[in-house]
Amino acid sequence: QKPRKSTPQTGEDTLNGHLPPGWQSYMSPQGRRYYVNTFTNETTWERPSSVPGTPKSPPANSPSVLTVNGYHISGTPVHQLDSGHISLRKASGDPQSPGSPAAPRRQSKESSLTINCVTFPHPDVMPEQQLLKPSEWSYCDYFWADKKDSQGNNTVSGFEILLQKQLKGKQMQKEMAEFVRERIKIEEEYAKNLSKLSQNSLAAQEEGTLGEAWAQLKKSLADEAEVHLKFSSKLQSEVEKPLLNFRENFKKDMKKCDHHIADLRKHLASRYAAVEKARKALTERQKDLEMKTQQLEVKLSNKTEEEIKKARRKSTQAGDDLMRCVDLYNQAQSKWFEEMVTTTLELERLEVERVEMIRQHLCQYTQLRHETDMFNQSTVELVDQLLRKVDPAKDRELWVKEHKTGDIRPVDMEI
Repeated sequence: QKPRKSTPQTGEDTLNGHLPPGWQSYMSPQGRRYYVNTFTNETTWERPSSVPGTPKSPPANSPSVLTVNGYHISGTPVHQLDSGHISLRKASGDPQSPGSPAAPRRQSKESSLTINCVTFPHPDVMPEQQLLKPSEWSYCDYFWADKKDSQGNNTVSGFEILLQKQLKGKQMQKEMAEFVRERIKIEEEYAKNLSKLSQNSLAAQEEGTLGEAWAQLKKSLADEAEVHLKFSSKLQSEVEKPLLNFRENFKKDMKKCDHHIADLRKHLASRYAAVEKARKALTERQKDLEMKTQQLEVKLSNKTEEEIKKARRKSTQAGDDLMRCVDLYNQAQSKWFEEMVTTTLELERLEVERVEMIRQHLCQYTQLRHETDMFNQSTVELVDQLLRKVDPAKDRELWVKEHKTGDIRPVDMEI
């Protein structure tokens, strides 16, 4: 049995006259008034004039839908949601699981799209956004989206790319410390060999000014060995050790940042999953309500009307649950956004600190190297002075005076 059009009563023509164009009122067998849009076949218990967004002209090829609790059966809200809610609209029946790295889904009204549980404005309607730190190429401005890895197989988040850079920097710092350690070993071995060579007895019997210069040259090797030992010791205490200590502290800071953002991203994904679950539940409740309403139109009974009331309550509850989940999602995304800005700026600070620290200690290395060269130069300066004083005639004089056997020359024998 189809619903009959209500018989006009006193004042009813005037009442219908205030309805939007295309709307007619009908009376159910139980005496309850409902309204039908003759253009779209949309049915509602609420008087259309009290429902914002009621169509005033027949949309082309519009399907028959039922409006309940401010939502169409398709899941599209009749009322205009705020921007945070619009960003989460999803067509009902979408089989894509929440959080999966799928291609962006176009949202209703083309206002936003969702990528890996994060909502972004749609490029076609995106308002102009100002950079947080203009002209600085800051981390906090350029790593919000995800991208394919170098193999093109998996998706990597912008924050993970930042972490990879920081981890690479940490590895480079470790390798620099290993390089300095090898340099220290070379210096220690070199000093050891110089000291050993300085004690060698070769040419120890050389005499005179040349012998004095030779002895000083051997002594300079011992002095140079001492200089290189000091150089290696300072390299260890002033370059290698600070590099390693900074790396350990840097590693702790990195772990703290990594875990914190990862936890927030997981929380955001769980909130998004809750939104999708609530949206699915709302769609199911609306379908159930539509089915029961259709049953009421076919067979009118008190039992069916009670079932409709029950279904309407469940649909209303499902709609409220959806809005609550959307609010929680938006709160989680706002928290993630704030922490992303804070953490990326912290990573930026750590990177600047790391580079500056390495630069300072490499400058210390070159300074120590210059000092070592100067000390080495000072050890051979005395050798140079003595070599310039080498005088074969003087050496001969000294040697003759020490080793002479007599200055009376032989003469001829007389007969």
